[in-house]
Amino acid sequence: MPVSPAAGFRRVFGHFGTGVTVITTADADGPAGFACQAFAPLSLDPPLVLFCPQSGSDTWRRIRASGIFCVNILAADQRDVSRLFGTRGADRFGALDWVPAPSGAPVLDGVLTWADCSVEAVHPGGDHAIVTGRVTMLGPCRDVTPLLFHRSRYTTTTPTSPYEPPEVVDTLLSWPRHTDWM
Repeated sequence: MPVSPAAGFRRVFGHFGTGVTVITTADADGPAGFACQAFAPLSLDPPLVLFCPQSGSDTWRRIRASGIFCVNILAADQRDVSRLFGTRGADRFGALDWVPAPSGAPVLDGVLTWADCSVEAVHPGGDHAIVTGRVTMLGPCRDVTPLLFHRSRYTTTTPTSPYEPPEVVDTLLSWPRHTDWM
């Protein structure tokens, strides 16, 4: 299929399941944030992550100016949080509780976990920016299921068997201890 209509692009890559995050920042105007599926861990040494905001996003402008952001990884029971941060013009921070990360960026109440970061580099990526961030602090992990997005729907994980041990994969996904960075 030729790559041209955005609908086809979304349909094909909608089959790639992603986690759901909310990227937040804080500046003199207060807190800001947006729902983001385009997020990934990037490097262990140094500890880097990446996310891809729309180039014209007001929240992205504020993150770039402040130089800080917090990645809030949503839990399965936080669909409403994802919807809130995915809606333009919503009073996002008046509707839920949060505390500042060490950088001052908001850590949303009830998230699966979080990572406090500083902007490391920015690269052009079509109608988005590709932002790499240095992880400066990691939050605790809740023992709950993550919120995922697949084929334009929220979903969650289901273990293949509760009796099988977790798989050991020699990649970034198998960080030995998140406390190593604290």
